[in-house]
Amino acid sequence: MKTRHLLLIAVLALASCGKKESTAAVETAPPAAAFDAYFTDQPIADPQAIHVARTNAKPGDEIVIQGLIMGREKVFVDGRAAFLLGDREKLTPCNTIPGDECETPWDACCDSKEAKLEGIASIQITDAEGRVLSGGLKCVKGLKELSSVTVSGTVDRSSTPESLVVNAKVIHVTKP
Repeated sequence: MKTRHLLLIAVLALASCGKKESTAAVETAPPAAAFDAYFTDQPIADPQAIHVARTNAKPGDEIVIQGLIMGREKVFVDGRAAFLLGDREKLTPCNTIPGDECETPWDACCDSKEAKLEGIASIQITDAEGRVLSGGLKCVKGLKELSSVTVSGTVDRSSTPESLVVNAKVIHVTKP
């Protein structure tokens, strides 16, 4: 029993934001400083809700959207500078529902498929050729599940009315 608890504590410590990572993870991931140029401490003006922006957004358009990091159980792309942003007007995190004790409140499990389609945008940081940068964004500048985020960027050429994809130029994480 004690061994199981110690193993659980060790796993949680390694998976937590702000904790030291294993040597292998540190060697393969670029330093968080590599993403510093994409983040600002200043609020970004005139953000739109995702469901509003997607009604007019076309590839190449400049947009500013805001939301919470949510929409699926796994909202960060492993090894890539990408995450999901959920529209607060369309999606409801389970931790805001009285009596709900969901272990992953960011997964939008209580919302309809239609709400998820309308209310989720994929956010990515790309290089000059449009390729998503290597390195995960979880824990960079405080990014984690349910972080409140505003993103200014360009609608990606692969974006469709059913799947909004934004190439981030500037990201603002609201401090709790």
